[in-house]
Amino acid sequence: MEEKKGEVILFGTWASTFCTRVELALKLKGIPYEYVEEDLTNKSELLLSLNPVHKKVPVLVHNGKSIAESLIILEYIEECWNTTPKLLPEDPYQRAKVRFWANYYDQKIVPSFYIIFGSKDKEREKAIEDLSQLLKVFEEGIEKDFPGQSPFFNGEILGYLGIVIGSHACNYQAVDEAIGVVLISEKNPEFLSWVNALKNCPLMGETLPPHDKLVARLSARLKST
Repeated sequence: MEEKKGEVILFGTWASTFCTRVELALKLKGIPYEYVEEDLTNKSELLLSLNPVHKKVPVLVHNGKSIAESLIILEYIEECWNTTPKLLPEDPYQRAKVRFWANYYDQKIVPSFYIIFGSKDKEREKAIEDLSQLLKVFEEGIEKDFPGQSPFFNGEILGYLGIVIGSHACNYQAVDEAIGVVLISEKNPEFLSWVNALKNCPLMGETLPPHDKLVARLSARLKST
């Protein structure tokens, strides 16, 4: 039974990892929602009115009120539907560490993928090496802050950090295929094992964009640059 009822609408686009995050959280909590696909080359007036600052997806509308930015939306879902399964740990310090590494991932690792995608030759080689170093910091930090445990799951259920990382990194094979380069290699074995464990989660598999469709979208984008 939902703790708080009301109309829930998600404005998104199918290829966005940030929108996938919100869908994962809604499905995990068992929250019924309507999905509205946005064309980011021709944004609707409704989207622009719901998110006038950033003018982008995802936007969650709950009982007529809009919430923007994926991490903020995840926090809102956790607070508004404060029922199991929980996205965040109960302990405040553990929650703080999970949030820290989610922010690190978004601020450091996600942008590095865009740099790789938009670069070529030697510049791309350097960008891939930079990504490997960032992933190494992530690996070492996770092992230090969460010894002997996986912060990506709450038990066997996806957690906040698993949603944040998995919605993005679990598409790595599509990115590799589109650009013809292996991005996440054996240089980062722990990260690769974590991502593959997240990919094996049934909810992740059913929510991620279709592999071939995503490869086609990324390849088309590469040709246009």
